[in-house]
Amino acid sequence: MAGVGATRGSKARRAGRAIGRALHRPLRGAARQLRRATHAQGAGESGLAQLIELHAVNAAGDMMITIALASTVFFSVPTHEARGRVALYLLVTMAPFALLAPVVGPLLDRVPHGRRAAMAGAMLARALLALSMSRAVADGGLALYPAALGVLVASKAYGVVRSAVVPRLLPPRISLVKANSRVTLSGLLATGAAAPVGAGLHLIGPAWPLYGACVVFLAGTFLSFSLPHAVDSGKGEARARLAAGDGAAPAGAQGRRPGLRTVGPAVLHGLRANASLRALSGFLTFFLAFLLREHPLGGLGAAASLGLVAVAAGAGNALGTAVGAWLRARGPEPIIAAVLGLALSATVLAALCYEVLAVVVVPVAAAAAGLSQALAKLSLDAMIQRDVPEAVRTSAFARSETVLQLAWVVGGALGIALPLIGPLGLAVAAALVAAGAAVAVRGLLGAARHSGRPAARVG
Repeated sequence: MAGVGATRGSKARRAGRAIGRALHRPLRGAARQLRRATHAQGAGESGLAQLIELHAVNAAGDMMITIALASTVFFSVPTHEARGRVALYLLVTMAPFALLAPVVGPLLDRVPHGRRAAMAGAMLARALLALSMSRAVADGGLALYPAALGVLVASKAYGVVRSAVVPRLLPPRISLVKANSRVTLSGLLATGAAAPVGAGLHLIGPAWPLYGACVVFLAGTFLSFSLPHAVDSGKGEARARLAAGDGAAPAGAQGRRPGLRTVGPAVLHGLRANASLRALSGFLTFFLAFLLREHPLGGLGAAASLGLVAVAAGAGNALGTAVGAWLRARGPEPIIAAVLGLALSATVLAALCYEVLAVVVVPVAAAAAGLSQALAKLSLDAMIQRDVPEAVRTSAFARSETVLQLAWVVGGALGIALPLIGPLGLAVAAALVAAGAAVAVRGLLGAARHSGRPAARVG
């Protein structure tokens, strides 16, 4: 009997090794292909590949925290109570953030030599806050919200620093916007991979996605220091301004202080257009989340409706990022004008046809919003690259990101406040885009016609 048991054990071990080899080969091959893609065109030598991988880790951790919060604040209670909880979440987290966000850019200007430490600090802070939130996530008590505010501030601080870091890690063969596109795409892929993992952890218990986020962010803390030392170089940098008279130091160019207004109107028009599209994103995120929970799309349940719209928005965002890298010879101003028209057309169509064809027009509107936001942001990056002097470019990225986040907050608050009437909400969404088009399109096209500079490339 002992011999039979030993034989069976030997066979089991051999079978286990065979299964391990069978799984190891495709995983190793996929990892090799992924590494080859992130290190292509000199990105491995410049350090951009490390930033791409770090951003993927960041996106995965943020997704796990989002799953934990959504299950507590949104899914676990009736709709009317969920709206109150989400409104409270925005009030307790976004209102202080609206006051803190304008400070992030100037703080970054003052610490150009500590960017790796700042990114590591943002990661470590979220790891510790995730552990703190794990104690309160089950009952959704008020103790959850200050920690959520800390996570939000740390996440946006990381994003601002990342925007400032990208120009320092550019390989000679990659443009700034293509580099941003690669970084963004890595975050989208990591988000898609982390979502089912976070959902699976949530089946174990409401705190488990936060435990997973803690582990991911701890890994990101160490990865932050793998970035090249060039990240911490502040040579040749100065502060940028979004408006005149905020105290930035003179740049020495004809006695004018460097800022987004002093380098031509295109960047400001592009920022206004992007702000309207970011407000649209925030509005649709919250309005559709509550609307589809109460009034699912025809023939679908609430969860299926939300999933369909989320997939459509994510696919649109990914497609916009890919198209941005493909449109290499197109000027950024006409692209922003075009995507404003696309988003406006999609939202107007959704508002008009909601009653008869909601299952089609709502996902189309979400996909158009995602695509438009991605392409418009890449185009704004191209204009900053072209029009903002190198001495203030990294700071300009930080300031523009802050404005866009605040626009998302305003749109989200509006989405929560509106009654859950589909045509009304989508008409308001169209109005947000129309406002952006009204204040930006004419100026963008005029700037494109009269600019004497070489055309910036989107990819």
